[in-house]
Amino acid sequence: MPRETRPAETRPAETGFGETRSGETRPRPIIVIPSRFAATTSALRYAAVVTARALADAVYRAGGEPFLMHPVDAGEAAARLAVADGLLLPGGGDIAPSAYGESLPHDTVYDVDAEQDAFDFAAARHALDTGLPTLAICRGLQVVNVVLGGRLNQHMEPDHRHVVHPVRVRPGSLLAEVAGTEKVAASCYHHQCASTLGDGLVATAYAEDGTVEAAELRLSNEQAEPTGSAGPYGWFLGVQWHPEDTAATDPVNQRIFDALVAAARG
Repeated sequence: MPRETRPAETRPAETGFGETRSGETRPRPIIVIPSRFAATTSALRYAAVVTARALADAVYRAGGEPFLMHPVDAGEAAARLAVADGLLLPGGGDIAPSAYGESLPHDTVYDVDAEQDAFDFAAARHALDTGLPTLAICRGLQVVNVVLGGRLNQHMEPDHRHVVHPVRVRPGSLLAEVAGTEKVAASCYHHQCASTLGDGLVATAYAEDGTVEAAELRLSNEQAEPTGSAGPYGWFLGVQWHPEDTAATDPVNQRIFDALVAAARG
């Protein structure tokens, strides 16, 4: 289903502008980032809803306006996302294993939150249904995978926490086009990964141990190859690593955010 573009008059008139290469100014596209629940934060007295500053900074550097959305009332997610030009599904705690058909959680599964899961699932379904440009990072990729019927490995040995390692990018993929290279230095913090990819997803990057580090949507269920362009669901890219960790100093990882914002402008 084609995505409907919001009328220009509904965009901010005096704030959030970015300069184009031609020198003209136009509103920054709104990139919705579902917040994450946090039990404590050093700056607040109570539990909080947060996002990583590095994530918001990367979106802003790319010319987007990061818009943090409170991750509650999953039934209203589609209506609330009407303000969005793009969606960024960020990292976070683990998804409830029951969501992908596993009754017993591994003892390393942490920070499962039913309300967070419900909202992220609803946001992902809305984006896929409407073609809303979407970047899915770490947990975000896992959310999309589960929504499309995929499964997760509940715990990897060894895990990929506090690791920066090379990732091989599949030639001809959207990620290869975006990154401008077939090898990316990926900053990882995950102990789970896709064990089975959901319907329509194809792996487009791998770690040296074979872990799927990126996935995209192919044009049809019969097509095994990525296309290097938007598929039937609109622009979508999922990476298992955290490009925001190094985007401020690594142009390759910053290009991932640049590409999301460029797609949102379209």
